[in-house]
Amino acid sequence: MPRTFAGWGSVALCALALTQSPPSWALPRESAVPGGIALVRLGTAVPGAATPRAWLGEQRVWVSVEGGQWTAVVGLALDLPPGSHQLRVDAIEQERQVDFVVRPKTYPEQHIRLKDSSKVTLSPADEARAVAEIAEIRQFKRHWRSVGPEDEVEARFQQPAAGRLASRFGLRRFFNGEARAPHSGLDVAIRRGTPVNSTARGTILAVDDYFFNGKTVFVDHGNGVISMYCHLDRSDVQAGDPVSQGQRVGLSGMTGRASGPHLHWGMVLNGAMVDPALFIERAP
Repeated sequence: MPRTFAGWGSVALCALALTQSPPSWALPRESAVPGGIALVRLGTAVPGAATPRAWLGEQRVWVSVEGGQWTAVVGLALDLPPGSHQLRVDAIEQERQVDFVVRPKTYPEQHIRLKDSSKVTLSPADEARAVAEIAEIRQFKRHWRSVGPEDEVEARFQQPAAGRLASRFGLRRFFNGEARAPHSGLDVAIRRGTPVNSTARGTILAVDDYFFNGKTVFVDHGNGVISMYCHLDRSDVQAGDPVSQGQRVGLSGMTGRASGPHLHWGMVLNGAMVDPALFIERAP
């Protein structure tokens, strides 16, 4: 079900909107490293002006306001090389490039022993299934739905389940001694059947059961911000459902490739998996 947003209800409010600066939001914490978030200043947010549009490569990027400045909130993929990168910015029918720098970071290793070796060394049938599912998930991660500044999602998201933050984002993982993809989310150590809640308001983008991720719920928060809840025991929502911040979307479990009950919480920005802790933890 598409979300709808209330518009200004009177001429007086329209006039007010043109004389005041755009609303300023508490954006996620910046960490301009692979797997992190870069906050790129695009210039002064002029009252009444249209929000600039920005792209990293071919992927649209969320642009908001912070401290009176238009700010691109750029998700940095784990495999993005450190160094100088460029945003393509379109503002008032003028296109320009804005440079920003990604710093290097080396994530620690994590070694996991799974009793079920079929989740590590895949059969041809399982490998074909996993490849198809990875392609499908990649399309979900690239999903874009524009949301105006006055209707933006809460930038300070909530932890989706009460529990200890266990395996951190970005760990270079080895399953049964074999190197695999790095950890692209944040694990919350909780018992099976613990309520899992939407980290912010949004719309259910998809619900499915995957070989690696198990039962998974995707929530679209607008402007390329998507949350993922994996290894669920069950889901309580369907694609198209609107959800509020803190609303239950399912119960935790250990479906898919999991060594025990927990919630794998992922956050996507402009198609890139980024560290969810940047949405809930403030700088030290």
